[in-house]
Amino acid sequence: MKRVSLSPVQFIREVIAELKKVTWPTRQETIKLTMIVLLVSTTIGLFIGGLDILLVQLSKLLFQ
Repeated sequence: MKRVSLSPVQFIREVIAELKKVTWPTRQETIKLTMIVLLVSTTIGLFIGGLDILLVQLSKLLFQ
């Protein structure tokens, strides 16, 4: 792969051109997707926490 050397000004111009091509989510989409991430993260956290508590109790019974 050939490396092309760009001037800082040219680099900024290309970054701006690429950012203009981006389809940005609406406010409603952002809120909806944030809520989904929080719900999934909380669910997984509770599952792993519950599993940890269960395994700690099980190990206490086995090793006492």
